[in-house]
Amino acid sequence: MAGTPYLRPGSIMRSLIGPIMIRTGRVPVLTVEGRVSGQPRSVPIGAPVDVDGHKYLLSARGKTHWILNLRAAGCGSLRTRGVTESFRAVEVLGDERDRAIATYRATYGKRFEKAFEKLPNAADHPTFRLDEIAVVPAPKERGR
Repeated sequence: MAGTPYLRPGSIMRSLIGPIMIRTGRVPVLTVEGRVSGQPRSVPIGAPVDVDGHKYLLSARGKTHWILNLRAAGCGSLRTRGVTESFRAVEVLGDERDRAIATYRATYGKRFEKAFEKLPNAADHPTFRLDEIAVVPAPKERGR
């Protein structure tokens, strides 16, 4: 990803905290087809924000691998608390992106503020509107 704005998470986040967050289901997990491998790739992310009746995902850290995969695939799924929502991702620009970023910053407060200080240009925060969301119930666990 040479030449693209990207704030890489620390090694502890990548190797320990992220995998734990995925397994516990305490945070939303985005799954999207890998742009090179074609295999499903899952990553914990901030929850989508709602703006004018639409859900938006954005990257505070810039053009991450999940952003590049989502651009290539054009669709994915988001699992939150055992519920999976499949969606078509539409990258947005201009005023629509700016409103989503403002809502994200207001919602997540200081958690990602340093990322926005390091990458102050709105264009450095790819933003996607999630269209055609379908809810898929979680499979029932055996023995319950």
